[in-house]
Amino acid sequence: MHFSKTLAPRVGWWQWAERLSWTVAASCLLAWAVLVVSGAVGSRLELSRFEAMQARPQLEAARPDLSLWSPQRILAWHDTLTQPATPPLGILRIRRLGLEVPVLEGTDDWTLNRGAGHVGDTAMLGADGNAGIAGHRDGFFRVLKDIQRGDILELETLQAIGHYRVQRTWIVEPEDVSVLDPTDVPSMTLVTCYPFYFVGSAPQRFIVRAVRSDNNTMTRLD
Repeated sequence: MHFSKTLAPRVGWWQWAERLSWTVAASCLLAWAVLVVSGAVGSRLELSRFEAMQARPQLEAARPDLSLWSPQRILAWHDTLTQPATPPLGILRIRRLGLEVPVLEGTDDWTLNRGAGHVGDTAMLGADGNAGIAGHRDGFFRVLKDIQRGDILELETLQAIGHYRVQRTWIVEPEDVSVLDPTDVPSMTLVTCYPFYFVGSAPQRFIVRAVRSDNNTMTRLD
């Protein structure tokens, strides 16, 4: 009788332990199945994204000519290469001046060290209106010191290529943002600090206004 009373609790404990083991095993099996299925779905998704990128390659610009850049700007540009960046909106080229620069969204310092920056609240690249593009005077946009009226700017986006002819250049105070006002014709306005070789924070802004010359249309890339 004493033996039966001692055995009964032990049998109940083993039953509880067995049920717990089966529950844990079932949970592990379910988790494994979820991982397998989600992994397969995820891999197919990434493969699809990769195939889409192959069909529609990202825009890339050649390594820039750093010969006119300041040493500090060269170091800053190299530093940006260690960090990922969003794909560029387009590529700006001025072939006579040897300029080829990616145009990224925004005008913060990191963006302008990496490339040129599309100014917010201005027309999108290639669209009608006035697209503002900013760049550092001691980096990508230092070549603008030699730009001339009539020079051709080439703008490539994922959808099309357009050509813009320089209409005029002028110098304004930093507070004069009217240069970015909308225009009646498709235009690009390049903005950089001035003078180009000023030591310290440059006091003025150098402006380049170019108007689309391809019969006011972009050539589509099919």
